Amino acid sequence: MAIMITDECINCGACEPECPNNAIYEPGAEWAFEDGTSLRGSVKISGVDVDAAKRQRPVSDEVYYIVSDKCTECVGFHEEPQCAAVCPVDCCIDNPDVRETKTELTAKKEALHIEA
Repeated sequence: MAIMITDECINCGACEPECPNNAIYEPGAEWAFEDGTSLRGSVKISGVDVDAAKRQRPVSDEVYYIVSDKCTECVGFHEEPQCAAVCPVDCCIDNPDVRETKTELTAKKEALHIEA
């Protein structure tokens, strides 16, 4: 499953630079699938064609947030989600609404970071 940031977040920003997928954004920041990934042009995300460069609306205007479609729980990079490892208030938790197997997370990681 993807990780989410709860409203207990103190907006310290410790998590953002730790994410290998650039899936974490500061409050109110627009995001794009191409940010920190190999995705370019038209790509299929969760079965839908999207423009990887198109800026998307912020998920939260109040606390740091994680884009679930970019979160791999650090599978393929680290032994554990790095956002949760560095969070001083333990607000980076499993997202109960986004359930994925390790195989699915590995496939997502490979899709986000295409080897040239």
